[in-house]
Amino acid sequence: MMDYKIIVLDLDGTLLNDEKIISKKDEIILKKLYSKGIQIVIATGRNYYMAKKLTERIKETKPIILANNGAISRLSYNDELIEHSYLDSTIFSSIYEEGLKYNLNPVIHVDEYDNGFDMIFENEDYEEAYLGYVKKEDRRVKYVKFKPKDIMNILSVCYLAEFEVLDTFSNKVRKTINGEYNVICNRNISNRALLEFLHVNGCKWRALKKYLDRINVKPSEIIAFGDDNNDIELLFNSGLGIAMKNGTESCIKSSNMISKYDNNNSAVSFELSKIFNIN
Repeated sequence: MMDYKIIVLDLDGTLLNDEKIISKKDEIILKKLYSKGIQIVIATGRNYYMAKKLTERIKETKPIILANNGAISRLSYNDELIEHSYLDSTIFSSIYEEGLKYNLNPVIHVDEYDNGFDMIFENEDYEEAYLGYVKKEDRRVKYVKFKPKDIMNILSVCYLAEFEVLDTFSNKVRKTINGEYNVICNRNISNRALLEFLHVNGCKWRALKKYLDRINVKPSEIIAFGDDNNDIELLFNSGLGIAMKNGTESCIKSSNMISKYDNNNSAVSFELSKIFNIN
């Protein structure tokens, strides 16, 4: 068996079931592996605050959290900042102006964790405008009238709409707006597609690779699990990339193997138990 040192896990559609809970089986296997010296890394499109909250059941494993698709990394047990990659405000300004032409208005993830908020928005009819992405009960979102070039610490610019609309918009942006930035379109979500613009290093794999270089671990020593298009590079470049049974077609094509079960049936536990020969 390969001497794997790190397990990297996406959250939604992977480690979390559809109720957004980590199963008891998955919790137990991750704690067992951590006790054997295996490091746990969470790589998610979610912001750090939500990722930490959703992984409370495995907090004893002290996971490293690569949040906002790797735009920011923190140690979960003490919130220490490892690294961040902010999108240039000038690039954001150009994307924002182009989006208005398509009647698209973004939600922006910002690095304001210590100031008590993580997202900003400017459409007052937010529940309808953002298709439920911003909810009334959210306490860490802030209404702000955007002045694009004044917005700082941008981690991710999110647009929610039908895939075809977002695909047309993103293609236009790529052709007309200069500068370095990363574009991700996730489809393995409930009733919408989610288009994100991030710093060029806002990528799960790039963030992980920086961390691996820092601790002198090879990509071949990594097992990664994922289900959506923001996991493609991560699965392709890891020593063992496992796509979830419920994963997108592109995600599955980029992996080494497909899980036997889906996220609602403790697929992570099943596969890791086999790999590490744990009953």
